[in-house]
Amino acid sequence: MPFLLIALSLMVMGTASLAQADGEVLGFAVVSEAPRDKARISAKVSVNDAVSDMKLLASDAILNNLIWKKLEICHAMRIEGYKVAEGFQIVTVHVIDAGMLPMSLQSFAGDCLIKKAIEIAPLVD
Repeated sequence: MPFLLIALSLMVMGTASLAQADGEVLGFAVVSEAPRDKARISAKVSVNDAVSDMKLLASDAILNNLIWKKLEICHAMRIEGYKVAEGFQIVTVHVIDAGMLPMSLQSFAGDCLIKKAIEIAPLVD
């Protein structure tokens, strides 16, 4: 039985290192400007609790996603992909509630939503 536990733990560690070896990283993002070009979205991105301004680069599969087509300023996302020179190349994206963001992005998301409410709400009348 102990041999089985050791073998299982080695397999789990091996798959974890393989997942890290391909360079794909998990991040969180908040859209910081009204999207004009859906292929390149300006956002505040948090990777390992380090926040920076980046461009989110969408592939054709992401561009065809209905949620991506409806993306607006202040939307919060959980993203997986690769850091590249031009920004962050997205492999998968999930729109999430701002409360699910890491603390490093929550204040920006809250400020963004308040600003959006003050600037856009009076125009809806």
